[in-house]
Amino acid sequence: MTSIDPAFATFLVGLPKAELHVHIEGTLEPETIFRLAARNGVALAYESVEALRAAYAFTDLQSFLDIYYAGASVLLTAEDFADMGRAYLARAAADGVIRAEIFFDPQTHTARGVAMATVIEGLTRALDEARAGGMSCDLILCFLRHLSEEDAFATLRAALPFRDAFIGVGLDSSEVGHPPEKFARVFAEARALGLHVVAHAGEEGPPDYIVQALDLLGAERIDHGVRCLEDADLVARLARERVPLTVCPFSNVKLRVCDRLEDHPLRRMLEAGLAVTINSDDPAYFGGQIGANYVQTCAALGLDRAAAARIARTSLEASFVDAATKAGFLARLDAHLAATAGA
Repeated sequence: MTSIDPAFATFLVGLPKAELHVHIEGTLEPETIFRLAARNGVALAYESVEALRAAYAFTDLQSFLDIYYAGASVLLTAEDFADMGRAYLARAAADGVIRAEIFFDPQTHTARGVAMATVIEGLTRALDEARAGGMSCDLILCFLRHLSEEDAFATLRAALPFRDAFIGVGLDSSEVGHPPEKFARVFAEARALGLHVVAHAGEEGPPDYIVQALDLLGAERIDHGVRCLEDADLVARLARERVPLTVCPFSNVKLRVCDRLEDHPLRRMLEAGLAVTINSDDPAYFGGQIGANYVQTCAALGLDRAAAARIARTSLEASFVDAATKAGFLARLDAHLAATAGA
């Protein structure tokens, strides 16, 4: 691991920032999984926390997803979901997150017989508590792309009684072989309902998946998007249109998108003028929260204070909030930069 000046690390963690790409189910630490399993009488395939953590040696996205879905099996009650949300939001606040837009996967739970109401009620309870403490946060409902369009439509309609509880829809899970075009009609319905739209594209899938997400789904942000660099015309478009890319460095290394953090394309993406943000994705599985992603990525790629501030500013600018709220976020960032100018 590349060393970094402790004062610079403190600056990076303290930067007011938005986290725009985090899966709440992916924030479940092994200790929490075992605690909830005991509370709910769920049998696990691993005999100990250490054995489960040792299984986090992923070769690709699918090998991760297999364990990810097994971990989610311990979530049964609204309080389970609330506990999970509370734990993430507390860690995020400690890492300088002032705005969190949190993905949740209802199909992962409804397929196990957990009601949509249970999932949303529990998560909303945690978010309301965080809001009372000054955090800005909202939910984005994601569709599992390895399932059918019909299943996605059913999920959207089942969530509509709770429309006020989420601000947008996204697309996640196994990317290869499941192009965005598969869900074009679902996303058209979501847009008609006034929901924001994001989509995972260009992580393991080709650059064309990014194009499909933009043109067929109406995506306002691209989650991951690192393979855009393989298509010069696409890079030019993303830069010109200022499409935010929610990049997840630790995730990309853990899932073998790149071999080492030092090889990560984020610096090249910045140099190409892309609107890049840093996020944790599934921090319990990939080795660190958003603060650690900032610190270790900046160290590995030689990114300075100005580059980090640019990334944090982009994250706040890309958040789905009204203009006045966004201006407040940016003012907090500017105040932090001014206060730490000599540090």
